[in-house]
Amino acid sequence: MFSNARITAIGSYVPERVITNHDFEKMIDTNDEWITKRTGIKERRFAAENEFTSDLCMKAIEDLIIRYNKEISDVDFIIVSTISPDYQTPSVASYIQGKLGIRNAGAIDLNAACAGFTYGLHMANALITSGIHKKVLVIGAETISKMTDFSDRTTCILFGDGAGVVLVEEDQNGHFLASSVHSEGEKAIHLYSTNLSHTMFQQNLEHKRQLVQNGREVYKWAVTTVPKYMNTLLSTTNLTIEDIDWFIPHSANLRMIESICEKSGFSIEKTIYSMVNYGNTSAASIPLSLDLGIKEGQIKVGDTLLLYGFGGGLSHSGQVIKWG
Repeated sequence: MFSNARITAIGSYVPERVITNHDFEKMIDTNDEWITKRTGIKERRFAAENEFTSDLCMKAIEDLIIRYNKEISDVDFIIVSTISPDYQTPSVASYIQGKLGIRNAGAIDLNAACAGFTYGLHMANALITSGIHKKVLVIGAETISKMTDFSDRTTCILFGDGAGVVLVEEDQNGHFLASSVHSEGEKAIHLYSTNLSHTMFQQNLEHKRQLVQNGREVYKWAVTTVPKYMNTLLSTTNLTIEDIDWFIPHSANLRMIESICEKSGFSIEKTIYSMVNYGNTSAASIPLSLDLGIKEGQIKVGDTLLLYGFGGGLSHSGQVIKWG
C-alpha cells in the first residue's frame, strides 16, 4: 500500500477515579473472581461527574506535547473517534479545535465504536497521502461510564473511560503498510446505544442513552471475523503473521483476545492489551494499549504492528504500521 504518512507522537490519559471489581460487588450481584475469569478485567477508570470526553482528549494531547515536544498549532485536521461525545453537536473535534486555538484545521467526530481509532488512522493516512492535508491528530476517547446501564450485570462491569491520541504527519517514507475497513450492519442489533429512536430495534426503553449488548453473539462474531480478516489484511502485503512484532487488538475481553490469537496463530505473548486495568474503553482501547507498550519498553522503533478494532456497527478495521 502506498503511503506518505507516519505516526510521529502519542499521548494518553485516564481519569483518576479507579473502580475495582470489588466496588462492583457492592453494586450488583457479582464478584471479583467471576469478572476476572470471564473478562480479564480487574479495574477500570471512571470520569468525574464534571469530566467529559473533550476533557480527556485535552489531557491526552497535553501528554503528547510534553513527551514529544511537538508543535500542534499547524495541525490541519482533527479526527475524534468516540461514541460518547459531550454533545450531539458540536462535535468533540470542533470543541478540541476551539480549545487548542488551531485556526486552520478541519474537525470531525467519527463513530465506528470500538473500531473507531483504526478507522481514524485509515482516514488520516488517506488525507495525508492524497496531499490534501499534512498534519492530523487522531484521537480515540470515551466516557462510557456516563452511558452504562448499571442494572445490567453482564455489561456494566466491562466498560471504562480514557483517551489516546497520535499525531500523523507527512513523510515520504510512509509507515502505513496495509489497511482495511469493513462493516456488517445487518448484525448491528447485537451491540448498540439507545438514543433518539427506538424503532430500529423495537425497544421500549427510557429516553436515555445506554449501551445494549448481546455479548454471546458479539463474541462469536469477533472470534471468527477478526482472525479471518487479519490474514486477509496481511495477504495484501508481503508479510506473514511471523513478521508482526506486536498485535494490538481492541481490548474488549481477555478471553476473546486469547481465542482470536489461537485461531489466527498469533502468540498471546506478543499481544498488547489494556483492559486489565482500564476495562473496555471502546475507541480509546487501542491507543491506550499502544501507549502502554511504548511506556513499558515493549514496542521499539522499527517494529511492525498489527492493530485491529472491532465492535458496534458491527464494524471492524485493521492497520499494519511501522512504529517510529
